[in-house]
Amino acid sequence: MDSFHSPLLFFFLLLHQPPFYSANLHKINHLRPNILTQETPFEHTPPTHYFEVTKPIKLPKTKPCSHLILQHDFGYTYGKVPVLANYTPPSRCPSHKVSNIVLEWKATCKGRQFDRIFGVWLGGVELLRSCTAEPTAAGIVWSVVKDVTKYYSLLVKNQTLAVYLGNLLDNTYTGVYHVNITFHFYPAKHKFNHFVQNGNALVYGYRSWADLILPISRNLPLNDGLWFEIENSTDLALKEFKIPKNVYRAVLEVYVSFHENDESWYSNPPNEYIAANNLTDTPGNGPFREVLVSLDGEVVGAIWPFTVIFTGGVNPLLWRPITSIGSFNLPSYDIEITPLLGEILDGKVHTISFSVTNALNVWLIDANLHLWLDGQSTETEGRLYKHISSPLVVSLVSNFNGSNGTVSTSLSRSVFSTGWVKSSFGNITSQSVQNLYYNNSMVLGSRGDMQIVNQTIQSNDSVCAKMQSLYVYSSTSNKTFYLYLNSNHSSLGNGTSLYVANLSLGFTDKRSMDSGFGFLKSSLENLQDGQGYIAVKNSLVASGSGSTQQAYRYNGGKDCYFRNISSSNYTILYDEVGHKCWEQAHSGLSYR
Repeated sequence: MDSFHSPLLFFFLLLHQPPFYSANLHKINHLRPNILTQETPFEHTPPTHYFEVTKPIKLPKTKPCSHLILQHDFGYTYGKVPVLANYTPPSRCPSHKVSNIVLEWKATCKGRQFDRIFGVWLGGVELLRSCTAEPTAAGIVWSVVKDVTKYYSLLVKNQTLAVYLGNLLDNTYTGVYHVNITFHFYPAKHKFNHFVQNGNALVYGYRSWADLILPISRNLPLNDGLWFEIENSTDLALKEFKIPKNVYRAVLEVYVSFHENDESWYSNPPNEYIAANNLTDTPGNGPFREVLVSLDGEVVGAIWPFTVIFTGGVNPLLWRPITSIGSFNLPSYDIEITPLLGEILDGKVHTISFSVTNALNVWLIDANLHLWLDGQSTETEGRLYKHISSPLVVSLVSNFNGSNGTVSTSLSRSVFSTGWVKSSFGNITSQSVQNLYYNNSMVLGSRGDMQIVNQTIQSNDSVCAKMQSLYVYSSTSNKTFYLYLNSNHSSLGNGTSLYVANLSLGFTDKRSMDSGFGFLKSSLENLQDGQGYIAVKNSLVASGSGSTQQAYRYNGGKDCYFRNISSSNYTILYDEVGHKCWEQAHSGLSYR
């Protein structure tokens, strides 16, 4: 059957049910039986705790004021309205003394179920995008803890909380997700100010949270998430907005996730290979994707996303109990549009739009527009000096002989903006630069039954702002995203297929910032290696295995964290944790 010949489909068989946003579901030809839920649980077997390895949030020692906002059971919720709750900040925590605000998602599930994508919005602003864990018959439990202090201006006001988790129940897929959402407010000993006096001028408030956040998302009511849906390369999602006249800084925070035929976009073969081998059910358009963000039709930023693998992806046994990087807390991407403020400070309606190069269905995208206001003035003014959005530079080399061959795809893009904003504390010139580089080398054989993918994405971003000759803020971020995937499908006879995969997934993130309060520098390395197989017979898993190793290293000067951990078939083999910088020993893991 041709659908099995796609390298994207190893581990899974044909599913006949309506399309919906399972985090890992190719709706036309993708069945992912829920592994190891065939077993009968022991009466006293405790639920398995799933978790994503990440650095713990650094919090003050003060006791938090906690507020349970939502408690809900997500059963048959696909195509239904998002679950809504009235949000009010806890009155016993004075908002002007809050140091950190943390969102905590806790969930349990028992039975059999797909992984599901879900989102949490407050006043239409997305706070969290995540993927559910896949349950077992004995039950699972997991939590996501996210520092949401940067949404401070929303969180100190009464709002409507919206949660969409599209789930389906039937005689086979029985898992109901039982969810609690709590906000924890951590009081601070000292009041936080947006500005710090610097001589006779106020320093540009780059370090503080925004005064206003506008949702660039779909409006309620609707029977889905508040995200926009991008289904093909010509699709355009657009939102109108208008900003106050006294804005002096603007940052667009974009949330992105990819599903169905583009969930594994990084391994999609070229259309020419699909046509030559008659793989009509195989997702194509090649392995490159980018999210383009436009302001009034002009490209102002590009996102080349990290390859998040959801908890049912590649081999679901790899992610039990250590989940894949980013799957429980998908990353968001910031685009500094302060240099372009002069184009939108006119009090008129403007548009932000999203498109995805080479897209197949479906991409879910929305954004939050963070705005800083000049409290000493009713109007600011600005001007865009220069804006250059360079076109893609593309290099594509392929060599195919029937079903065997190689293809190498390399691309680059840059976006540059500079402009000034005049406010009550001076005339500030800002500059934003994005430089992006992409390389994907792919080996294909046996009509897609064998595939090797080696992909690297580099993103070098910088932002700076200065008042006359004084730099009041500068930051650089150099990220590299890695993915290596070696997969193979073979027939064992008697209607049984074997799917084998080896995977490396990870990133490095090196940052520096000079905010006028001192120079800060940090580096983060996060890498997973996974190995596994699944034997499938008659649409059910006959046997399988998955092992994962992960090394997480953060160095923030005096603030360091290290974790080296490994699991195999639900069992933690070792778990080393360190907080001193000298404890960051080499793990032995490496990118291929």
